Amino acid sequence: MSFPLVRMRRLRKTAAMRRLVAETTLTPADLIYPMFVCPGDHVCQGIGSMPGVNRYSIDALVEECRKVADLGIPGVILFGIPEKKDALGTEGYSPNGIIPKAVRAVKKAVPGLLVMCDVCLCEYTSHGHCGVLEKGHVHNDATLELLARASVVYAKAGADVVAPSDMMDGRVYAIREGLDEEGLDDTIILSYAAKYASAYYGPFREAADSTPQEGDRKGYQMDPPNFREALREVAMDVEEGADMIMVKPALPYLDVLSAVRQEFDLPLSAYQVSGEYAMIKAGGQMGWIDEEKVMMESLICIKRAGADFIFTYFAKEAAALVGGR
Repeated sequence: MSFPLVRMRRLRKTAAMRRLVAETTLTPADLIYPMFVCPGDHVCQGIGSMPGVNRYSIDALVEECRKVADLGIPGVILFGIPEKKDALGTEGYSPNGIIPKAVRAVKKAVPGLLVMCDVCLCEYTSHGHCGVLEKGHVHNDATLELLARASVVYAKAGADVVAPSDMMDGRVYAIREGLDEEGLDDTIILSYAAKYASAYYGPFREAADSTPQEGDRKGYQMDPPNFREALREVAMDVEEGADMIMVKPALPYLDVLSAVRQEFDLPLSAYQVSGEYAMIKAGGQMGWIDEEKVMMESLICIKRAGADFIFTYFAKEAAALVGGR
């Protein structure tokens, strides 16, 4: 059967019909909002390269999390900016660090909101790398113990999910072992399983003050030309005990996201990273694109490729649109 009997345009005729036959839908429940926590009181400090995104002191963070929950967004992921940094990133796994304090405050004030914690040392080390630095090289195995310690601290503070983003080999196993030994076996591990050494992270490094002081992260994050390697990375994290997995960044790696979706049946997320956000914001501000439409199209594309949920700095804006608020 073909034209003229089959006319594909019939199902595109009106907005109502397009909604009726849409194969992919986006709801507030599909979104996670990344947030930056900093020291101080009553702080809401804008980030120049990420218009609309702020650093929050804990009191301000709590109020913002109330708004996030009211929009129907199920959770946030927290990134910490400590008062001081050192070579071993000790503030990243201190029980009195910025993230444990923030977790306790948010869980007390907004108990129904999922609180996820990024597990990495880059925000806390004076050198800006994601682990223990020895003679210019990040020591994989020495870093694992510290990541496990951070995960235990966050879980004890009340975090629902710990999310290792460092890309050290064996980190999921080390974290799972550390959590289980402390009786925290119900804590969920969301692994940044396929995280690429991407140029799209630039604005985040301003937000978290985490630019490496020497070298780069190409020795531990994935090389952008590699596709099959991503499937191996995901498979290893699943074997080590990851409960959920992530592909990062999102739009430049939709092929990887789609392949992971087909290969694995764990809950799958994608991170629409700071550079993706900043480019859409900049294009909208310049009048080159319709910011709202491009935002929604980009999120639908990520969902269509296979993501069950999406980490995005557009979470509040998108939730307000699709949730009718």
